[in-house]
Amino acid sequence: MTTTESATARTQDHDGKLAQGVDKATAGAHQKIDHAKDAAQPTLDHIVKGAHSAVDAMGNMATHTAEALELKGDQFNETKDEFISATQKYLRENPVASIGIAVAAGFLLSRILGR
Repeated sequence: MTTTESATARTQDHDGKLAQGVDKATAGAHQKIDHAKDAAQPTLDHIVKGAHSAVDAMGNMATHTAEALELKGDQFNETKDEFISATQKYLRENPVASIGIAVAAGFLLSRILGR
């Protein structure tokens, strides 16, 4: 065997060991990654479950709030309608007094806003 052939054989042998070392390191890294994933999975599942519970709770609260606001809106509209009806009745029953009240209110408003 010549010197060149001997050097080439040593390089190929060295490259083979290096490639095997890289393959072994890569396999080890994949193993570590899989182990970390398996170890983290219960924690991730717990976090996801908690997030879903929080979203459900907020949704329930928003629904309850919307229903309460709708009820209060209906009550407000009913009270407004009763007030308008009572005011119309008073105006029909007391037209002169209503005109006097309107004139007095207009006078006071012009004094307040005229300053």
